[in-house]
Amino acid sequence: MHLFGGLPLLLLTAALSACGTTTNVHIERETEQPSFVEAGNDFAFRFLRQIERNEPGDWFVSPVSMQFLLGMLLSGAQDGTADEIARVLGYGADEIDAANAYARAMLDSLPLRDPKTKLTLANAIFLNEQAKLKPSYVQQMDAYYDATVENLDFRNGTASLKRINGWCSEKTNGLIPGVLDKVEPEMLAYLLNALYFKGSWQDAFPAKRTEEKPFHREQGGDTPVKMMQQTERFRYGEHALCRCVRLPYGNGAFSMIVLLPAGGRTVGELAAALDADSWNEICAGQYSVKVDLWLPRFETKYHVKLNDILSEMGMPRAFKKGKADFKAMSDRADYLDFVQQDAVIKVDETGSEAAAISSAGMMMTTAVGQPPRIVEFHADRPFLYVITEAKSGAILFAGKYTGK
Repeated sequence: MHLFGGLPLLLLTAALSACGTTTNVHIERETEQPSFVEAGNDFAFRFLRQIERNEPGDWFVSPVSMQFLLGMLLSGAQDGTADEIARVLGYGADEIDAANAYARAMLDSLPLRDPKTKLTLANAIFLNEQAKLKPSYVQQMDAYYDATVENLDFRNGTASLKRINGWCSEKTNGLIPGVLDKVEPEMLAYLLNALYFKGSWQDAFPAKRTEEKPFHREQGGDTPVKMMQQTERFRYGEHALCRCVRLPYGNGAFSMIVLLPAGGRTVGELAAALDADSWNEICAGQYSVKVDLWLPRFETKYHVKLNDILSEMGMPRAFKKGKADFKAMSDRADYLDFVQQDAVIKVDETGSEAAAISSAGMMMTTAVGQPPRIVEFHADRPFLYVITEAKSGAILFAGKYTGK
């Protein structure tokens, strides 16, 4: 698989989804592909640990969005650059075609999981009309990512900016109105993968029960937040790392899982300890029980530059001039100038709405026990939350809420 290089490439990936309780790999079975769910979730938790190390406050990201972005970059990388990106994703050097086929399966299957939940995905490549992509790369982007290529005159920055940011806004239902401040004439292309999600809770929170409650901050003191409240039967679990409750949307294909750190742990310690194995244990240990549930009504907008984080995860070569190799994308490919992610989530009494855009700019060469009868789950202190899909177990979004 091959991406392009040369001009600054921008990969924009907008994504959203929900949470699940199983890690059964149905997508691969349907497409006769090997399982990439475990690799994906392992990447997700390594990614979250790096975010937590760099962010003291609230954050919200999409691991799946980054997987799509890095997958598109991997398709254009060669030699050592490709090896590093594959290792970060958890793939073997000989698994790139199968990994891309799995991405194709996700694109085809996720929007169909729940007719009561809106999930849309779209991919586009906005190409500098002064440059060309290699035909093999264009074919791969079409086959695996359903990406269409549109040529723009990047010398007309105003018109190009309007088109690209307009696409972002359209594909995220206005949640992310744009990710660029300007279009550089030296860019090779802007690649966009947009995923948008909107789901209604199976059990909505009664609006009349929402009231201001104290939220206990880790550093001490309380802050008032609007706390939604209900007492219903949910899947609940207890683990050495945390207590958790699963809140399904629609028909249950997507859910949000809220994770409260176990006594004595901070939310940062919980994020640092989570991995694919512990996540499987947490999901497997849930059981149905009546829960006295409190959950803040909140909205989080987050932007993060990921050059250092991805380098620390194992792909520094991609960001270094003279060492990066993206010639499978374009003969003019040089190195990644930046990778970043913008994400938004809104949680209220009716459900959740979220989107994320991951972007990368590439420079162009120029140049358990018995369940209790009822349990309390009061999310009145910092917590993590994850949105995942039930059949595949794929982690589409994750965040931290601290009451800020």
